[in-house]
Amino acid sequence: MTEIFSQLFFTIGGALSDLMSSNFGFVLILIGQGLLMAVFLLLSAYFLIYADRKVWAAVQLRRGPNVVGAFGLLQSGADMLKLVFKEIVVPAGSDKFVFFLAPVVSFVMAILAWAVVPLNEGWQLSNINVAILYVFAISSLEVYGVIMGGWASNSKYPFLGSLRSAAQMISYEVSIGLVIIGVIISTGSMNFGAIVAAQDTDYGIFGWYWLPHLPMLFLFFISALAETNRPPFDLPEAESELVAGFQVEYSSTPFLLFMAGELIAVFLMCALTSLLFFGGWLSPIPALPDGVFWMILKMGLFFFIFAMIKAITPRYRYDQLMRLGWKVFLPFSLAWVVFVAFLAKFEVFGSFYARYLVGG
Repeated sequence: MTEIFSQLFFTIGGALSDLMSSNFGFVLILIGQGLLMAVFLLLSAYFLIYADRKVWAAVQLRRGPNVVGAFGLLQSGADMLKLVFKEIVVPAGSDKFVFFLAPVVSFVMAILAWAVVPLNEGWQLSNINVAILYVFAISSLEVYGVIMGGWASNSKYPFLGSLRSAAQMISYEVSIGLVIIGVIISTGSMNFGAIVAAQDTDYGIFGWYWLPHLPMLFLFFISALAETNRPPFDLPEAESELVAGFQVEYSSTPFLLFMAGELIAVFLMCALTSLLFFGGWLSPIPALPDGVFWMILKMGLFFFIFAMIKAITPRYRYDQLMRLGWKVFLPFSLAWVVFVAFLAKFEVFGSFYARYLVGG
């Protein structure tokens, strides 16, 4: 009997090994990895909205979600089920195909951007050398979901909100791109693994890019707020001016897809901040081991800052927002690129700005 089970085990193991080494098995592995990443992002979004509401409540001396489930942990699930089972209301004069395509585009693009984002060394779906270029190519396409949603509703208020969002996202996309060019110059690579490796020094937290690129850290974070339509730059969703912006005609599941996509995009910006300026999965103390724990902890910290900013800052006017993007951030980030290029080329501070000199 033991020999039969042993032979059966080796037969099944050999068949699985042959399957996984085939093209079909390779596709199955890719699908499994993609589903695993999607589950991680959806679970993260579930708990992030809970944390977001708890932070707002604490700032305003309220309890926040505390009834559904222990400590209110099931409140996000209850809200999700409520949205899923509500009736989908479609405006009579809307372009129905584009109306439903818009939230799908916003949601899918937010998830696709995570394909090259590592949570630990080697922990990403695709390790490509132009990872940064891929992330911002995909994230820049999210604006199409917003524009389509506003236009397809066939209403002037969503359309105005979508135009605002397009202008806002484009203006800050340029600044974010220039900010990251400084990091690329210092590293000599657009690969996230190489960027993190360049920050792996004997100085721990003081060897990360937040110190040599400190001015750009603030520009990147503020631009990330505007890029993801978060307060104080949530002008496309300014309730006092445009009812609820580009998604005012949406309800039920399409509205949920818009909100989930926006939250996943916020989490992406937290991950990029960690990778580009704070060493990713590196430990802040050289004696402690590196790992995914540090990456998740840093992302959680930056999301907490996102939530605090939403709770304590007043909304900008639209003209102030655009002036800040085009007249302040754009020239400042462009000047920083020239400054870092000069320091790296002539090795003014040794390898402080030219990390590629030490194998990064």
